[in-house]
Amino acid sequence: MSHSQFDESGAMQDMYINDGFIQEEEPVAMEAEVYVNGKVQLNSKKQKKSKKKKNDEKNYFSICCGVLRKLWATRQTEDIDKVKHPERYVKITLRELVIYLIFLVVICIVSFGMIHSNTFTFTNVLIDSFIKSKAEGSDIAFEDVVHMNEIWNILQGPFLDNYFNDFKQSTNNTDDLTKFIANENRILGLARLRQVRVRNDSCVIPDDFKQEIRFCYSDWAPSLEEKEPFGPFVGQNMTSNVTAWFYQTEKELKGSGHQGLMNYYDGSGYVMELSQEREETQARIQYLFDNLWIDRATRAVFIDFTVYNANINLFCQIKIVFELPATGGVVPSYIMRPVKLIRYVTTFDYFILVCEIVLCVFVLYYIIEEAIEIQKHKLSYFKAFWNILDVVILAIAVVCIVFNIYRQEKVSNMLEKLLENDNQFIDFDLLAYWQELFNNAVGFMSFLAWIKVFKYVSFNKTMTQLSLTLSRCAKDVVGFAIMFFIVFLAYAQLGYLIFGTQVQDFSTFSFAIFTLFRIILGDFDFESLEAANRVLGPIFFLTYVFFVFFVLLNMFIAIINDTYGEIKSEIANQKSDIELGSFFKKGYNRVLDKLNIRRAQIIDIQKAITTADLNQDNIIDFIEFRNNLRAKGYGDIEIEALFSKYDLDGDRCLNEIEQKNMFKDLSEQNDELKEAYMALEQASEEKGNEEKKRKRTNGVLFEDYSNLSSRIDKMETSIGSIVNKVDSVLNKLENAEKNIRAQSVIFIQ
Repeated sequence: MSHSQFDESGAMQDMYINDGFIQEEEPVAMEAEVYVNGKVQLNSKKQKKSKKKKNDEKNYFSICCGVLRKLWATRQTEDIDKVKHPERYVKITLRELVIYLIFLVVICIVSFGMIHSNTFTFTNVLIDSFIKSKAEGSDIAFEDVVHMNEIWNILQGPFLDNYFNDFKQSTNNTDDLTKFIANENRILGLARLRQVRVRNDSCVIPDDFKQEIRFCYSDWAPSLEEKEPFGPFVGQNMTSNVTAWFYQTEKELKGSGHQGLMNYYDGSGYVMELSQEREETQARIQYLFDNLWIDRATRAVFIDFTVYNANINLFCQIKIVFELPATGGVVPSYIMRPVKLIRYVTTFDYFILVCEIVLCVFVLYYIIEEAIEIQKHKLSYFKAFWNILDVVILAIAVVCIVFNIYRQEKVSNMLEKLLENDNQFIDFDLLAYWQELFNNAVGFMSFLAWIKVFKYVSFNKTMTQLSLTLSRCAKDVVGFAIMFFIVFLAYAQLGYLIFGTQVQDFSTFSFAIFTLFRIILGDFDFESLEAANRVLGPIFFLTYVFFVFFVLLNMFIAIINDTYGEIKSEIANQKSDIELGSFFKKGYNRVLDKLNIRRAQIIDIQKAITTADLNQDNIIDFIEFRNNLRAKGYGDIEIEALFSKYDLDGDRCLNEIEQKNMFKDLSEQNDELKEAYMALEQASEEKGNEEKKRKRTNGVLFEDYSNLSSRIDKMETSIGSIVNKVDSVLNKLENAEKNIRAQSVIFIQ
């Protein structure tokens, strides 16, 4: 047969090519090209290859799109009808829930990793040192300061004693403890004294008192701030050695503002930096005291410094504040901000770093998911509460990630600057403040993340009770809230006006509001109200408790309780759109079916081993084995893979040793499948027994009871109407009988 005959018979040529006798060759130039009207075109083979390549590219693209679609598939992106496709709806919901629970676990690990377990102890040590300690021979602590002169007593007494450690001995193997507070907390840089002042003309003196009162200093306000030099350097220029008497702006000081108990103060003012030596610091404080650095124009004095505890890797920015209001006296306050500014030191810290990277990946994943949902649903996306919650969580997460990067860079620069020159003041106040806000934001994000779990379990009717109750009673609650706050604010204003001058809990209107909320919860000080006014105090307290606690609060509970009862009865009488029990039961049955099929396959292979040796030579060749399994419906690929696994010598025959190995493996797999099957069956029986026992112990189910109750109510209504009709008929018969008797008597007469 010639080569031309092969060309004319395409089928025969393909057969020989597939059998390996003829190797397909690439077409030469003349075969690959065809000239049509003087133009070169590809022949059919070349076109087929190009089409196949394009189809392969389309297939790869469609596969990638399918993978991405499955990766970001949600209930909102797929628009699945849970009535028509309940199983698919449950699968996607459970998939979302599992992914989100992993995300929630990562958030919890990151949030708990930011807080050290010894933070409270660390802060408490510093509070005991600077706030609660007293000077020798004095009963005045920081909290007890009420006069201007007592500020100097604190500065020269407890502050110096605790700021400078008494342990001065140091060797090459120990640190210099003079720079440590409570032996463990290293002072970073210098401490700073700062004050803000107001001008003499900041208030108006009445004409009647102008002869007696020549100086008047108003309460603090930025517009009334004093900016001129004072004290012994009036009219002079500031030098680097003398700064306590000259005003500097917040930008020049590189400081930040502070919200005190009385007012908000910016970061400007008159400053004096202390020394690293006790004697020098004591001399500077004495110099300020001798020259009356604090006087009537002073409205606030700040002491700022930062410590670092290397044992627990925590910074603490300390701000001690003495506010001097226009009323006179001193209002002391303080802020301790323990923060972890150096995040990654220990092995656990680097584990937290890995979790933070995973959190960033999750945030990126959910950003893409929300973007897909917004692109699909447009503005209607924001009509759902859960979607808004998703956006809020992601926004907080992005802000926290950006701040985390900024904080790491900022701390490195500040510490590098501090290590270059330790004899300067480094203000960690603003950074510690933002770190505190960062911790609060992470805590708030964790709270919202936990609340979001309800989004994924809301398809179950039991889990919807809370949301349905709140939505159903929303109008009633709003109406009640208006009525409640009318009464509540009336009592708040009354309490502020009556007791505000004598009782601290009512000293401001906001304090009065919080105090009335505390009374609702049972936290009250009746003695102080009675001492302020023996008549109006008890009347105010008793009437407030009666109207608010006994009347209004019980009305609110009744609204919630009635609505919850309605929701509970409705849920009991309706069937869930999606039954998780049936979904898991179907999955359980599928697992059992797969186990049974696998066991049947193993049994078939075992029988094939024993029956395939037709010539009784204790050797099973591939043809015998394949024919036996083919008869039972198995494919050639499965048979080839199984046979090759145990044909170790590759002779296409199974000897006795190879047959024993196959039979042994199949027996072990059969035993394992049997144990798994028995375990599943036992678990199913135990669950069924528990369900039967629960039904027996509980008696009639609530759903059946509700149905029977509704039927009985209908029967009672029907019977009642029938009884009424019977009574009316009997009354008519009785009246008719009376009329007949009366007519008969008249007839007889």
